[in-house]
Amino acid sequence: MRFDLTDLRLFLLVAERGSITHGAELAGLALASASARIKGMEESLGAPLLERRRRGVVPTAAGQALLHHARAVQNQIEAMAGDLGTYATGLRARIRLMANTAATSELLRDTLPAFLVAHPGIDIELDERPSHEIAEAVANGAADLGIAATWAGLSHLEQKPFFVDRLVVITARNRPGLEGQTASLADLLGEAFVGLSAGHPLQEHITRQAARLGGHLHFRIRVPGLDNVCRLVSQGAGIAIVPESAARRSARTLRSLRLGDDWATRQLNLCARRFEALTPQAKLLAAALA
Repeated sequence: MRFDLTDLRLFLLVAERGSITHGAELAGLALASASARIKGMEESLGAPLLERRRRGVVPTAAGQALLHHARAVQNQIEAMAGDLGTYATGLRARIRLMANTAATSELLRDTLPAFLVAHPGIDIELDERPSHEIAEAVANGAADLGIAATWAGLSHLEQKPFFVDRLVVITARNRPGLEGQTASLADLLGEAFVGLSAGHPLQEHITRQAARLGGHLHFRIRVPGLDNVCRLVSQGAGIAIVPESAARRSARTLRSLRLGDDWATRQLNLCARRFEALTPQAKLLAAALA
């Protein structure tokens, strides 16, 4: 049984994305080549590594065991890159960072661009996920660092404060109704919404809260990206619930109301399994974020 580093990296990406197609794209391989590699790994092992399902793939018991060792190998390679970084010219390191929607929006404004400019030898793989998935990914080594809401259960991880995320209701400035400074989700269930794309972590979180109230949200349109949501709302297409930071960026064309529900204010923390065990490059990013 012989697996090379390309095999292990491919398997990691496929297992983490739940898709051979997406894993192949991230690994820079053609789909046929990736499928052949995984088939070869299974034949070499004598057992299936992935269970093929209608909506993707999941690791089998053997695949979970391989995933554990593949992550250990990947971490060792990154640690080696860190140790040799002061001696080798051009040796690059990659940091796996996961963040929820509000944190991603905040990160992309200033922090990550400034970090990438200051550290040209470090690449960042940023993945937007729901907070509970981030906690799980950091715990099992699928991410080096995560930024998640504390409600997701981060007690088994080391944490540092990132920022307080508040959700607000946005409307066009000239839209009648929704007077005052605050609103609750229960007050909004009859409104027409502009939403984020189906499956988006923030939008699914809000939809679940509406379901707990016994209602549902009527979406006139769902679009990718908070900037697109804000643009459509400013033109009168409907209302939306977005992070306060996103609303501030479009303050000239929008009116904001504080969402008064308890779940609408969240403490976001930077988390890692152990900050001291991070690679030197990941420690630099953690310091920049915290």
